[in-house]
Amino acid sequence: MKATNQLVNFLEKELAISGNAISLALRHCQQTPNFLAITLWQYGFINLDQLAQIFDWLEEGGTGNWGR
Repeated sequence: MKATNQLVNFLEKELAISGNAISLALRHCQQTPNFLAITLWQYGFINLDQLAQIFDWLEEGGTGNWGR
């Protein structure tokens, strides 16, 4: 599975970020999808705690047992 798809899946399933918010953020960071988390935060779709969870997830290689 492509890394961006894995991140989107994590955002939707574990952090309950709406598909519309993710789509908007992806459009705004089309050239640099690695900024997806920052873009979501800039637009107010996620808070700092969620941003930290995303970075933790990315640091773990996109894996881990997320059920907080």
